[in-house]
Amino acid sequence: MIKGLYETHIQVSNLEEAILFYTEILGLKLAHRDPTRPIAFLWVGQDKEFMLGLWEQKENLQPRHFAFSSDKDDILNYSADYLKNRNLKPYNFLKDGLDKPMVFAWMPALAIYFNDPDGNQLEFISILEGESKPEWGVISYEEWLEKTNA
Repeated sequence: MIKGLYETHIQVSNLEEAILFYTEILGLKLAHRDPTRPIAFLWVGQDKEFMLGLWEQKENLQPRHFAFSSDKDDILNYSADYLKNRNLKPYNFLKDGLDKPMVFAWMPALAIYFNDPDGNQLEFISILEGESKPEWGVISYEEWLEKTNA
């Protein structure tokens, strides 16, 4: 029955600013803006492939987390600069001050994090080839390569 996740919604403090952030900074495409409510919908990827809903909430904002599917090479080679060039601070899962992507060995997947202006935790993630190794925890990509002899 379930084929995947089609949409997710987050709260933002200022709809206009959020639309600009997600379209101008991250490159998503505005799909629809509801003229009767402070809500906008953005296409992620190709039109109608995946949707992000932005709901303006002036009080009791509740930041969320979600991940954008990305290419492994883009995450490894460009993500930190891509984010820094847009005045965003990349960080890894451990939040140890490093801006290098890390591997969740249980999946396995490569990921790097950043926040939107409202504190929603966003992520670029790419599923890696190979077997799941939950016992390895969260490790650097270099360590993943060493352990998997890739």
